[in-house]
Amino acid sequence: MSDWDTSSDEGAGALGRPPSSAAAGCLWQPPATPSQSRGGRRGAEWRREAAAASPVRDEQEPRGTEGCRGPGVAARRRPPRVAANQARDAAAPLCFHLDNALVGTLIGRGGTKIRELEDSSGSRIKVIKGTSDAEVKIFGSIAVQNKAKVLIDDAVSRSGQNYIRGGTERGKTLDNIKPENNPTKSVINWASLRENKAKYEAMKWADLPPIEKNFYKESARTASMSPEEAELWRKENNNIICDDLKEGEKRCIPNPVCKFEDVFEHYPDIMANIRKVGFQKPTPIQSQAWPIILQGIDLIGIAQTGTGKTLAYLMPGFIHLTSQPISKDQRGGPGMLVLAPTRELALQVEAECLKYTYKGIKSICIYGGGDRKGQIDVVTKGVDIVIATPGRLHDLQMNSFVNLKSITYLANEADRMLDMGFEPQIMKILIDVRPDRQTVMTSATWPAGVRRLAKSYLKNPMIVYVGTLDLAAVNTVEQRVVVIAEEEKKAFVQSFIDSMKPKDKVIIFVGKKLTADDLASDFGLLGIPVQSLHGNREQCDREQALDDFKNGKVRILVATDLASRGLDVHDITHVFNFDFPRNIEEYVHRVGRTGRAGRTGEAVTLVTKNDWRVASELIEILERANQV
Repeated sequence: MSDWDTSSDEGAGALGRPPSSAAAGCLWQPPATPSQSRGGRRGAEWRREAAAASPVRDEQEPRGTEGCRGPGVAARRRPPRVAANQARDAAAPLCFHLDNALVGTLIGRGGTKIRELEDSSGSRIKVIKGTSDAEVKIFGSIAVQNKAKVLIDDAVSRSGQNYIRGGTERGKTLDNIKPENNPTKSVINWASLRENKAKYEAMKWADLPPIEKNFYKESARTASMSPEEAELWRKENNNIICDDLKEGEKRCIPNPVCKFEDVFEHYPDIMANIRKVGFQKPTPIQSQAWPIILQGIDLIGIAQTGTGKTLAYLMPGFIHLTSQPISKDQRGGPGMLVLAPTRELALQVEAECLKYTYKGIKSICIYGGGDRKGQIDVVTKGVDIVIATPGRLHDLQMNSFVNLKSITYLANEADRMLDMGFEPQIMKILIDVRPDRQTVMTSATWPAGVRRLAKSYLKNPMIVYVGTLDLAAVNTVEQRVVVIAEEEKKAFVQSFIDSMKPKDKVIIFVGKKLTADDLASDFGLLGIPVQSLHGNREQCDREQALDDFKNGKVRILVATDLASRGLDVHDITHVFNFDFPRNIEEYVHRVGRTGRAGRTGEAVTLVTKNDWRVASELIEILERANQV
């Protein structure tokens, strides 16, 4: 009977007849062959270790042979010729030590990487983890071991960590292979870096062109204003308060400008745009902010919503861009950057840029959800102003599609930047923006988080705030609070809609996207034209909803807090808070959607027992507005 026939009989016996006794299984020993005897006792040990490392086990092993791992059992598990070939090909295991920090890279998640290495090389890889390092053994023929070693080297090196190759021996454990043993790796001296921060910063920005900041030419009328007259003017115009946050010797606060000619007399193109739009005089925040910004001083502007904060930084930005000693074509990138928390606000800032075109300045709006390829194409062709949300801008920055080193004028619409989690992206963006830039930050509120953000990247700023530094809703809005049960809210909002006048326009704020869709569907089933606005809608649908609301195609917009800041629709007559906002700051911003640009408005807020936690803060807001 041949070797193959014997193997077949053994398999049949395991399945069809009582198994052999344990003694019989252990006593039978095949004659040693030259290939099995090669290498003596040491070779047998290597072969047994290789067999033990293999995950393959005979599922039909006869009972009574447990613990018997002699060559005879191996022969009974597979045809003797195959066993002889594997024994001949098996060499001493290739052993080396690996730092524990690199073991995860070798094994992979769920063992996927080590299985891939084994399948690719035909070897078996065993990792024995120790206290500080792991022993790695590669089993198989010499060719297989070498192939596996090359694959391991490549996998570890591509992980981004240094790795010492070579120096391994078969059958012998070597010294630890650790990343820190690489003689070519340099150790970072963090203490030295901190001490020489200014030096390295200077080296980083040494080749940048010079920057001009001061373009202010004070008119005779403004210069003739005495300190008392300036203070009286500020008090009469929404109680404007100014302060210099520079440490040490304080600077003089510039006098406010009362007319557009007082600040833009020498810029006829800007004056032509202002006349075309039909503005009569600057808003309070513009009157005080323009003289400060045009002198090249960093500014923090705090003012209620709808008071012209966007133009307060855009107009000086136009002058700053076109008055630099280096022409736009030679800068190698945009000169002005505007950061906005939401795509809606970013699009509105872009609309303002397009409305007040000045000397061929090109702008682009970059935001998530838009056409990324199209945005990249426009940016790479060259623009002067980038208006962006932090997430998408950081994406283009990390992929080298936009050069931020050319930015000399930075404006930040700080509202919602922190509570939307954009602070890390802002910090990364500013790494590539020159430190001697001019920075303007605007906000409707001045909480502790915004103060910390301002302190981190503005240098010696002045602060201008209109009204009060504390939270205060727009004083041109009549605020009405209705205490109601949760289940009665839908009926109440329905009666409110039924009572609307033909020229009324309302934005209904809700706390959840699902609620926005539910309300919009209910109104639609009743034949009431309505649009909804929330983060789950496609960008094109969101833009269409805003256009329909602005153009009057619909007079009802149901929205989440996504739209509570930056939504610039001047003819909103009512704000309806279906769900109370998550904090009192959101309430201020919601209410600020009406009563804009000198108009009056009404805010209706539904309060349930679940909203009692903010009752005291709401009462304070109402008391300040004399509406209690």
